Amino acid sequence: MRAIIGLLARSFDVAVIVGGAFVALIFRFDDISQHSFYMAFVAFAAAFSLAVFPALGVYESWRGRSKWVLAGQVALAWLIVQACAMALMFSLHRIDFVSRLWFAYWTGLSGAAMIAGRILTHSLLGRVRHAGLNLQHVAIAACGEHCEEIIQKMEAKQAAGFRAKALYNLGVGGRVTSSVAVFDQHAAFVDYVREQKIGEVWLALPLSEERAILKLVDEFRNDLINIRFMPDVRALALFEGSITELLGVPTINLAAPPLPPNAMLIKELFDRVFAFGALVAVSPILLACAVAVKLSSRGPVFFRQCRKGADGRVFTIYKFRTMRLHEQQQGVLKQATRDDPRITRVGSFLRRTSLDELPQFFNVLRGDMSVVGPRPHALEHDDLYQNIVSGYIHRYRIKPGITGWAQINGFRGETDHIEKMEGRVAHDLYYLRNWSFGLDVKIILATIFKGFHHRNAY
Repeated sequence: MRAIIGLLARSFDVAVIVGGAFVALIFRFDDISQHSFYMAFVAFAAAFSLAVFPALGVYESWRGRSKWVLAGQVALAWLIVQACAMALMFSLHRIDFVSRLWFAYWTGLSGAAMIAGRILTHSLLGRVRHAGLNLQHVAIAACGEHCEEIIQKMEAKQAAGFRAKALYNLGVGGRVTSSVAVFDQHAAFVDYVREQKIGEVWLALPLSEERAILKLVDEFRNDLINIRFMPDVRALALFEGSITELLGVPTINLAAPPLPPNAMLIKELFDRVFAFGALVAVSPILLACAVAVKLSSRGPVFFRQCRKGADGRVFTIYKFRTMRLHEQQQGVLKQATRDDPRITRVGSFLRRTSLDELPQFFNVLRGDMSVVGPRPHALEHDDLYQNIVSGYIHRYRIKPGITGWAQINGFRGETDHIEKMEGRVAHDLYYLRNWSFGLDVKIILATIFKGFHHRNAY
């Protein structure tokens, strides 16, 4: 069945590539009969796609995969095919015979059709699986909480078509609560998997259960059953244990940057564009604040201080100065308190409204900071809290932000109690574990509509 589906997918792609080229000819030229030599170009692209698309995983199983990831794979593969086709024409000195406008039409039409076809198919398969068809039954060997977590994800993403059929509860992490068949004995679980012809066995076990893992793998070694290992590394991993490949060896990241490189690139591009737009939009406010600070008391307009950035690199952060010039003891940082006499009247207003933070958009443009991320603390606080608050230093796995998840949830201002810092760090680590572009947008909107003024800002 899978071979037939793969053949149909390849046939669809070839038809779309050829069809897109033909439609592009109609759009570009009045008489397409005079441009028949373009078909040799198209034939090469169609043939080359049959080699490139499988190599990039375009025809792998869609079950359990995001449709947007599939769309991205197709787009990347198609652009590689077109780049190679253009390179061929260039090497044959035929590049001047190809209309660039036709090539753009063809690339856009065929690419859009292939992506649309997959998204439509993905949605139809999702509806079919929601209806209880085309399902893949799964037997899970797990321990308590980790098992419940996997079942919840399975139920939340029913379009993936996975359904739990049996659970083998090893009983280490507590009692499993589920409506499916639950087994406490190895032999009974194995017999049930074979009797029901279950095609997937998931080993969602901690690394300490090596004996049980090896026993199950050995038990099914002569069965045509897919065995997948989903290790429970929560006791070891700071963030959800993502898997990468180093030196050709699959590697589980227990303490590493929580955002993958593609997510970091998206965040970086968004930061620069947003910061530039924000600086242009608020330039009159920046000017007014600068004049007010200068007239309020003697001293510079900007307050500069060293803070830690991504990976602990030190940078200079910029704020509008809100305090009168005063002597500060070396190595000792005194936080601003309510009714602090050092704060000027203008500075008090800037602090309450968070307008003193606006110059940090220059830090974002320079690449020192992000729009959204954990707020950077003074170096003295870093030295104090990293040995007291669990996970504190891992806030600096990514660039610090102008605003963050902790700030819009009330954890801002003075940290006069250790519980306040623990709450702030807990929110920062939650942000790192659950980052998405949508979460960044949510935080920005919350900051704009309710985050500029807060009772803890003084």
